[in-house]
Amino acid sequence: MKAGIPVVNLDRAFPDARAYRLQIKGDNYGMGVAAATYIAEQLKAKGVSNPVIGEIPGIESLELTQERSKGFADTLASYGMKVANRRPAEFTVDSGQQAATGLFQALPKIDAVWNHDDDQGIGVLAAVTQANRKEFFMVGGAGSKKAMEDIAADNTVLKATVTYSPSMASSAISLARLIGQGKGMSDLVELQVPKEIVLASETITKENSGDYLKLGF
Repeated sequence: MKAGIPVVNLDRAFPDARAYRLQIKGDNYGMGVAAATYIAEQLKAKGVSNPVIGEIPGIESLELTQERSKGFADTLASYGMKVANRRPAEFTVDSGQQAATGLFQALPKIDAVWNHDDDQGIGVLAAVTQANRKEFFMVGGAGSKKAMEDIAADNTVLKATVTYSPSMASSAISLARLIGQGKGMSDLVELQVPKEIVLASETITKENSGDYLKLGF
């Protein structure tokens, strides 16, 4: 930036705002809000009172995990619901399977589960099959192509996923091009690209999965 080269920062926030011209990132708190809203609305529609809700976050020490969990807890609380048991994983298949196995042992009955990450969700689904636990529905996170395909096929407990914009890298390149050309964004009155863009967490279900499949990672 000091050399006059505009920096487009993707995904992780730089602590110094002078280090980037544009920061584009996902909404971690919003992921939790979206997941909790879907779960709570589904449970309400089914007439489930005092639901048992499990949560499988990613790496516990990361700020993004804490933000996702806070959005989830805050939104559940607004519906009078809460997380019954929470088992962190590490964004990997093996850790997802281990965390889910622990969750199933802790909770003999579950109504819904939010798994923060679709990659570790592969392990979670393996644990579901291993434990033969099919009484609940699950929401994933991030927006992998495999998760979208499973949601569309509707043959697992995975019924939805909430995005951490899987297409943000493509958008970052498009925005970098506009900055390089000295252009703004055509639908904005401002003459320049904004300083920061936070992409909304969108809820993908069987009904709209076809629209998002091309964006899955």
